[in-house]
Amino acid sequence: MCGIVGLFIKDPALEPRLGELLARMLEVMSDRGPDSAGFAVYGAGRPDFVKLSLRPPAGFDARSLMAALSVAGGEVSAVTRDSHVIVEIPAKAEAAARALIAERFPEVTVVGSGARMEIYKEVGLPKAVAERFGLPAMSGSHGIGHTRMATESAVTTNGAHPFSTGRDQCLVHNGSLSNHNDMRRRLTREGVRIETENDSEVAAGYLTWRLGKGEALNDALTAALSALDGFFTFVVGTETGFGVLRDPIACKPAVMAETDAYVAFGSEYRALAGLPGIETARVFEPEPATVYFWERAA
Repeated sequence: MCGIVGLFIKDPALEPRLGELLARMLEVMSDRGPDSAGFAVYGAGRPDFVKLSLRPPAGFDARSLMAALSVAGGEVSAVTRDSHVIVEIPAKAEAAARALIAERFPEVTVVGSGARMEIYKEVGLPKAVAERFGLPAMSGSHGIGHTRMATESAVTTNGAHPFSTGRDQCLVHNGSLSNHNDMRRRLTREGVRIETENDSEVAAGYLTWRLGKGEALNDALTAALSALDGFFTFVVGTETGFGVLRDPIACKPAVMAETDAYVAFGSEYRALAGLPGIETARVFEPEPATVYFWERAA
């Protein structure tokens, strides 16, 4: 049992409150997943630059990493938030930066990358995790989050969601996949790197693989219905949008709310109850085996 939430802002006037609202939603889902939590926020970005969400070990001196990245990739800026460092580099230097980190700083985990996406996750109660990273003060167009109750792997930061295997792409998952080991082997042969034992990272990798073949997200999610065996609810984020998919049985709880200002998802309605205007929202349960996707205007 885990808790997943998502919030897609339609009205730009509400974007400064994205983090505040998402943090509340995460906290409400604490009893569905009290051992670890994480979230992805899609905020501001710069053209032709990419953000690397990094998790170095405790006590790591980031100055040597920044110096090395500056030599390898040119202009580099960094923001430290608790145990994570968000490094912004020219997009053309991302491959070189990742190779440098893997070779010279293997103790540093690359949690995700994107023009607008930042990912944070840690062990601990969801409220504490959100506060450690300053989620309530973050702004953006959309975000997704997860509270974890570990049932199939250890309680570790690496096992926490969201998972990302592609630029500006991430996924949170409530449920369990039965064919994830076979799919992991298949994706590895296709060049997709899966770094943890968590079945949810396999689902993220599958979507990244399909998107990398030029498919639209709707088509990739539809393909997941037949390729991924088990029970699941996915909430996914891309640079421009926010999507939801439930398996054909839809045994995991899910509820959504839509107003002129936002679209919200929660494992339970109580995660949505504190949102502004919820009393007049269209509240509905997403249908099984049906792709839902909202996208921001270009």
